[in-house]
Amino acid sequence: MSVAPSLSAPKKNVKEIRILHQPGFVLHSYPYKETSLIVDIFSREYGRVSLVAKGAKRPTSALRSVLQTFQPLSISWTGKTEVRTLTTAEWVGGMLPLEKSALLCGFYLNELLVKFLLREEVNTVLFDLYVSTLNQLAHNENAAIVLRKFELILLQQAGFIGDLGYCVQSRERILIDHYYVIDPTRGVRPFVSGEGLPQVLGKTLFDMSVGDYNDPVTQLQSKQLMRYLLSFHLHGIPLNTRQILIDLQKL
Repeated sequence: MSVAPSLSAPKKNVKEIRILHQPGFVLHSYPYKETSLIVDIFSREYGRVSLVAKGAKRPTSALRSVLQTFQPLSISWTGKTEVRTLTTAEWVGGMLPLEKSALLCGFYLNELLVKFLLREEVNTVLFDLYVSTLNQLAHNENAAIVLRKFELILLQQAGFIGDLGYCVQSRERILIDHYYVIDPTRGVRPFVSGEGLPQVLGKTLFDMSVGDYNDPVTQLQSKQLMRYLLSFHLHGIPLNTRQILIDLQKL
């Protein structure tokens, strides 16, 4: 799980890096000193990085209107420490804005990335998935299905879920008419009566593995399964946006 960035002094003999025109998105920002911001950026080739946007809170700052969530940006930065200095950020365009419930779903994606994506861990698969997911939400595709797909790939990319079609006990492919559980520490295994893990049909696991959520049973069971797995890997710490989405019956 991610931790707050360090604002400590640069280490000796650490080479200053200079990154130019990197595709990226703002995940989160918060005030720093009187006029600046710390901005959490998800970049395609450098992963999640924290940048100081100096003077971004000033009314006259060009960064003030640019550093918005869910907008594709071209970002440049420099520095030696964990928290580097933003030098330029330019709006790229080409994506529809998120509105109404889709906007809240976008904040949910950002909260997941902040929780699960380690700093400076490059993951182009996840970056491209994030862009695709934002586009799907902007075009009013089924939000619950779009989010299920994102959650699954996020946990797979983080190494928390393996092959959904493989039973770790039998060492064979799953059977679509049998019930299974995903043991967070081991993987897919047969369901045992009386245990507290959510049970799912083999068909549900197969459907999830190929991205097919048309079956109402698959939709229901995958929702229960992902709620459990996310909670387990977050050590029970609730996601603020998820609870709001549940209250709105969007998740």
